[in-house]
Amino acid sequence: MKKLTFTMENYLEAIYELSGGNSGSGVRVSDISERLGVTKASVNSAMSTLAEKGLVVNERYREVFLTPAGLELAKSTSKKHETIQKFFTDVLHIDAKTADKDACSIEHVISGDSVRAMQEYMEANKEADKERSKEKNEKKADKEGSK
Repeated sequence: MKKLTFTMENYLEAIYELSGGNSGSGVRVSDISERLGVTKASVNSAMSTLAEKGLVVNERYREVFLTPAGLELAKSTSKKHETIQKFFTDVLHIDAKTADKDACSIEHVISGDSVRAMQEYMEANKEADKERSKEKNEKKADKEGSK
């Protein structure tokens, strides 16, 4: 299958999130429209494209469902987003809103190797990060106690 555009990946990810990650749960076009800030006509057009690619089941006036192939792609995109966002907030201390926005852009172009490296880094440094946070909180408490 030809690589999807970023926009099409965003539609799959929105369906995945709105369905709670369950391919058996359908999602209304109006909910996708609201989630992505696009018109229902745009959603319907995208659903036709995704249905042609075998990634969603979309019958007129019914809910949209991810196919097994669509579910796998959506899971992968969502997992990349989560990992990148977590890396940005937990490791780089970027605010959550900016981290989410940047993760949404990067998730489409980042390699699986880079995502795995982020996951491995966070896992390997989990204890060190906890210790640093503990020390930071203790210093903050000491500072506030001496006022």
